[in-house]
Amino acid sequence: MNVANTATIRSHFPALERRHAGGPVAYLDGPGGTQVPRVVAEAMADYLLHHNANTHWAYPSSAETDEMLAASRLALADFMGCDAHEVALGANMTTLTYHLSRALGRTLSPGDEVVVTRLDHQANVAPWKDLARDLGLRVREVPFDLSSGRLDLEAYERALSPSTRIVALGAASNALGTVTPLEPLLAQARAVGAFTFVDAVHSAPHALPNAHALGCDALACSPYKFYGPHLGALFVRADRLDELDPHRLPCADGEGAARLETGTLSHEAIVGAGAAVDYLASLATPESQAPSVGRRARLAAAFDELGARCDALLADLWRGLEAIPGVTLFGPPPGSHRTSTLAFTVSGVDAERVTAHLAEAHGIFTSHGDFYASTVVEDLDPGPGGLVRAGLAIYSTPHEVVRTLEAVADARSA
Repeated sequence: MNVANTATIRSHFPALERRHAGGPVAYLDGPGGTQVPRVVAEAMADYLLHHNANTHWAYPSSAETDEMLAASRLALADFMGCDAHEVALGANMTTLTYHLSRALGRTLSPGDEVVVTRLDHQANVAPWKDLARDLGLRVREVPFDLSSGRLDLEAYERALSPSTRIVALGAASNALGTVTPLEPLLAQARAVGAFTFVDAVHSAPHALPNAHALGCDALACSPYKFYGPHLGALFVRADRLDELDPHRLPCADGEGAARLETGTLSHEAIVGAGAAVDYLASLATPESQAPSVGRRARLAAAFDELGARCDALLADLWRGLEAIPGVTLFGPPPGSHRTSTLAFTVSGVDAERVTAHLAEAHGIFTSHGDFYASTVVEDLDPGPGGLVRAGLAIYSTPHEVVRTLEAVADARSA
């Protein structure tokens, strides 16, 4: 398939027209939330202006809302590699994870064990720890190797036992870009009978999820990390859904994953999330229109090509930063299993000052701190302000990499 070039992709994002510090903004803050293409905002505006209604009522705009939400749920299912009835939607991944944890808690007893890791975002740690505290469960934390930024696989194996009931793993570290080999870890968890939860929020923009093939019981992602609006999406395997008894209103929908949804959702955000999936699929076009190519296949083709472009930019950024005196890089190097997100520090300059200088003097937007991966930064102990994080997205360019390298070098003397 043919995949749109970067110049064409950039023309779809109005935010890229913004200027700061005398030049165009370079958005390297994608790991915290990507920019949105015009078609996504237009889909949301069209829903609000022409179809806005609540669901399941016998008049046209309500029926249109039902149809549009169903279409978006199907698009997100195609994105996540599952069936539409296995997709629950909510305010964000954290809220959905807390809700799922409480539903699972109704099946647990004091002394049962939960496995989490120190490489994960707190949204995949705190809900399980809070559940353990409330129910008298035992928590086993798996460390990561400080030099490689990778999970300690031997420690993970030791953490599992016949008492393990829940295993929560991150597909990729939002701080370091580390990608964890999930398949063997999930197989080990299934062997002891554990419910397996995967946080794919950071990995989903870089590697197309495939929940069914992965074999996990649940997987969560966030459309605002892949060019959509703020929303959370949660896959729960159909046979596991039947075992759940979530907290919900007695009159609420009890079919499929919708039983995990509470109250009236953000219809416009759901419509926008579906539009984001369709946008990504639209970037790959078949060389011939016959036979027709499905959305999932187009998504896979787009992700393969766009991922390769980001990987090439990451390699240039990593090598350039490595050559700057006083810069320390964290996590696995390019060419290994990782995303196009990297973290670094500048000797003698705290992370917040580096980020502020890059923005104010050079128009480069990065992020700083611990990114809610607090145990990662706690264990690495990089110094004041935590880490500086730069993430490459489908609209990133080689020139932005050059600008970033020049800006970081300048930050040492700022």
